[in-house]
Amino acid sequence: MSGNILIIDDEIKLLKLLGMILSQENFNVKEASTARSAMTMLEQYDFDVVLSDVRLPDAFGVDLVKSIKTKYPHLEIILMTAFGNITDAVQAMKNGAYDYLVKGDDNEKIIPLVYKTLEKAKDNKSKIVQKSNIQKGFNQIIGISPLIIQAKKLAERVALTDATVLLTGETGTGKEVFANAIHEGSDRKKNNFVAINCSAFSKEILESELFGHKQGSFTGAIKDKKGLVEEANGGTLFLDEIGEMPIELQAKLLRVLETKEFMKMGETKVSKSDFRLIAATNRNLEDEIKQGHFREDLYFRLNVFEINLPPLRERKEDLKVLAKNFIDIFSNKLHLSSVQVSQEYYKALEKNDWKGNIRELRNTIERSLILMNDNILDTESLPHYSEKIASTEKDSLSMRSLEKEHIQKVIKYTKGNKAEAARLLEIGIATLYRKLEEYELR
Repeated sequence: MSGNILIIDDEIKLLKLLGMILSQENFNVKEASTARSAMTMLEQYDFDVVLSDVRLPDAFGVDLVKSIKTKYPHLEIILMTAFGNITDAVQAMKNGAYDYLVKGDDNEKIIPLVYKTLEKAKDNKSKIVQKSNIQKGFNQIIGISPLIIQAKKLAERVALTDATVLLTGETGTGKEVFANAIHEGSDRKKNNFVAINCSAFSKEILESELFGHKQGSFTGAIKDKKGLVEEANGGTLFLDEIGEMPIELQAKLLRVLETKEFMKMGETKVSKSDFRLIAATNRNLEDEIKQGHFREDLYFRLNVFEINLPPLRERKEDLKVLAKNFIDIFSNKLHLSSVQVSQEYYKALEKNDWKGNIRELRNTIERSLILMNDNILDTESLPHYSEKIASTEKDSLSMRSLEKEHIQKVIKYTKGNKAEAARLLEIGIATLYRKLEEYELR
């Protein structure tokens, strides 16, 4: 692993010795004997790791850590001390140092520690690149199809107001992306955008997540908790899958929307919150009202401005540009470079019905990149989506088999981390556990 390293020490003999040791590991090494000259070098060169003495003639190394991390957040710093001063080391870690070494005592640890620190620095850079590539606002809505352009225009117009928005459409059509874009396009963008999936929690937990609770208000409430309604004050609250909100909570939400007042669980004091609500559902709320599952008065309060998001099968002209976007995102995330995509790969994507919409496409692209050979995306990297089976029963079994296989792959990819797997699958942790049990994957 190559890397650029800066060593700062006023003991010239030690400076040269460390420089020689690290150069032998094929690192690109620069040396500085003062904090001032080090800061000049940091401006001139692109470093990954800094090794700095605690005691410098013109600076205290612990303070230097803070200055460097503020200006160059991707850099990782190892502090070196001849005194073994643990207090300095602890403060250095608080200021952002990766680790510390005691001079003389830890010579054998230097090379392994530098390699570990370099890995962290490379990861930092990757995340910064990813973050800079993340589009904000309406730029993150990708597509040229008439249906998506129409939905985007409606969203741009309503963003300039404080009106409540109801986003409708099938699962996976990008409702949270639209909600975030509306927030970013509004006067509330400087404040919080908070989101919650109403289908992912039980009634009690959802109530606590939304409104917060006082310590001791229920079993497990060991301290006060601020709810998302309070967190969204001045900003935007996005309630996904609102059609699955328990009807008892719907009355409380209606009260908040009408009065901007709410009470935490276990509290008698009324609190206020001024937030903009964006709700989303894949259900027909009018049917839910007829079945007694959704309050009609809440529906009218929500349905001030409805935007229907088209399914992917109705905007196939956007498929290739969406696929390219996900290839770029996951290539960065998986540290892949020079990924080649065959035309057959894109043609195979077009043959699928995409019942799971953009979310299914996103998961398919990530899976393809994990499974591909020789950095080439071709039809061998894809699930056999294009194979149509005449029998409905067989097709159903095929989809179940595909879902089971995909969940297995993601669990393996996250090394058994179910919270991370649920995030990648874009489902609630409770849903993941239910599917693990259903497919006997536990």
